[in-house]
Amino acid sequence: MTENGKKNGAAPLIEARNVTKLFGRIIALNDVSFDVYPGEVTCLLGDNGAGKSTLIKLFSGVYQPDDGEILFEGQPVQFHSPRDARAFGIATVYQDLALVPMLSVWRNFFLGSEPEKRLGPLRRYDIDFAKQTVLEEMGKMGIDIRDPGQEVGSMSGGERQSLAIARAIYFGAKVLILDEPTASLGVKQSGTVLRFVAEARQRDIGIIFITHNPSHADVVGDTFTILKRGRVFGTWRREETSLADLIQGMSGQAELESLKHEIDRITQRSQLN
Repeated sequence: MTENGKKNGAAPLIEARNVTKLFGRIIALNDVSFDVYPGEVTCLLGDNGAGKSTLIKLFSGVYQPDDGEILFEGQPVQFHSPRDARAFGIATVYQDLALVPMLSVWRNFFLGSEPEKRLGPLRRYDIDFAKQTVLEEMGKMGIDIRDPGQEVGSMSGGERQSLAIARAIYFGAKVLILDEPTASLGVKQSGTVLRFVAEARQRDIGIIFITHNPSHADVVGDTFTILKRGRVFGTWRREETSLADLIQGMSGQAELESLKHEIDRITQRSQLN
C-alpha cells in the first residue's frame, strides 16, 4: 500500500469508509471500511450473517448506510437505487443470475438492451449482431458457445454464471460484484467460473468476490477481507496470508479448539458405552 490510499499507483474504484447499517435494533454492519482496486479480485469472506450481503447491497444501491460514506473513484456518492449504482458502472451478479432458462443465450445476453438496426423508418432486432457478439464475448473469456441459439436452461451452472458475468462486462461494468458465484456448483463448474473471474480481472475491472469458501477465494484473490458479525475481522494482501490462515480466520482458533474438545468428549463417551 502506498500513500494517499493508493495501491500500486492506482486509487480505489469504490470504497466504504466506516459504514454502519442498522435494521431496527440489529446492527448488520458496524464501522466497516472496505475498498476495491482496478484489475484486482477483492474477496469478501464470512459465514452466513457476517454482513457480506448487506455490504454489497450498499455498493449496489439496494440499501443506504446509516453512518459513514461510500466513495466512487475518490468522490462521495449516494446510491438511492440499483439504477444509480449501474449508472456508475457497478454491476452485481446475484446467485439467481436474472437469466430466463427458456430463452436463448443471445436473447438472455441482450435482455432489456436489445440491439436494433434500421430498415428505412422501421427498426428491428439485430439478431445477427446479437449472436455474433455473444460468440465473441464468451470466446474472450474462454467459453466456447457453439450455438448462441441454445436455451440457457441447457447450459451448465458454470456456463450460466459465466454468461451473466460476460453480459455485465460487455455493458460497461467498472466494478463487478459476484455474490457467491460458486456456492451451488461442483468442482468442475466452479473451476469454469474461477477461470472466468481471472480473465475478467485482466480487463482492469475491480471485482468483489463474495464467498464463504476460502479455498475458492485463495485461487483468484488479490486481497482478502473477513467479516464477522458485522465487523471487519481483518484484511490481508495475498503475500500476507495463506489458505490455512483464511480458514482459521473464518472459523476462529478458539471456536476450532472448542469444537475439537467437544468432538473428543463425544468420541470418548461413545467408546465407554
